[in-house]
Amino acid sequence: MTTRPTMTQLGLNTGKKARLHRILFEHGLRNGTALFLPYDQGLEHGPRDFFANPEASDPAYIARLAREGEFNGIVTQIGLAEKFYWDYAGEIPLILKLNGKTDIPPDDAALSPVHATVQDAVRLGADAVGYTMYVGTPAQERDFAQYHVVRAEAERLGMPLIVWAYPRGSAIEAKGGKDSFYAVDYAARTASELGADIVKVNFPHPEKRTGVKPPYDVGVTPQHAIDAVVRSAGRTLVLVSGGTRAGDDAMLEKARQTMEAGATGLIFGRNIWQRDHDSSLRFVDGLKDILAKYPSRPGHPSPDPS
Repeated sequence: MTTRPTMTQLGLNTGKKARLHRILFEHGLRNGTALFLPYDQGLEHGPRDFFANPEASDPAYIARLAREGEFNGIVTQIGLAEKFYWDYAGEIPLILKLNGKTDIPPDDAALSPVHATVQDAVRLGADAVGYTMYVGTPAQERDFAQYHVVRAEAERLGMPLIVWAYPRGSAIEAKGGKDSFYAVDYAARTASELGADIVKVNFPHPEKRTGVKPPYDVGVTPQHAIDAVVRSAGRTLVLVSGGTRAGDDAMLEKARQTMEAGATGLIFGRNIWQRDHDSSLRFVDGLKDILAKYPSRPGHPSPDPS
């Protein structure tokens, strides 16, 4: 298990530290772990993601679910934040996504354009901002350049920066694919070295080894892989995505392995709101039972859960 970095090890200015403390110790379980509810899929994937539960197409329903489930934060694009978040401002931390794209262009053209600012996040009362970075595409140079502007503004305004570190493009597909151990590990390290406060990654699949670099072309367990990803992030906190909806037992095991590796928390969207209201909250309770076993304190390393 990798020891989770403490607040005092993150190199945060006072504004970032205050906001991150609110997220981790004044909401959710208030124990230094985090469970976020992302709701940017309408832009990123299209309305088809709501077909499984049409009620989820209503942002007001998602905001109520986030409050009832006592999440550490809800993630939205700016339009939904401006129209729906005001009902719950102060009750649920807002993570404002500053960029986003449709899934219509091919991955080789993947660039998530910026459409909101850190100033917008401050105006809306957000406690953090999110940026999607596509690692490995031909557009990487432009991606890094616009990210640099966002990072500088987040630092100036004291806003924690969460980077969605997503490997994409034909070069990645030729090296195991976007959720291979190689690709996820590389993406986590990239976000850390480029100054993310928190990095959000998908759970790695070490069995996807076709074309990967030699150190990754070995048989390792999922636990070994997620352990390595968290180590690669260093003093950048790690969130792991639920990804496409799967069976509950499999998702809960993924959550347990994530926290055992020393991650800070989970960011589960479709696995929660693509089911009815009561089933959503029951699944949330299962995730929180796992998070409760991995507490930390603001200035001390996380204890051994055993």
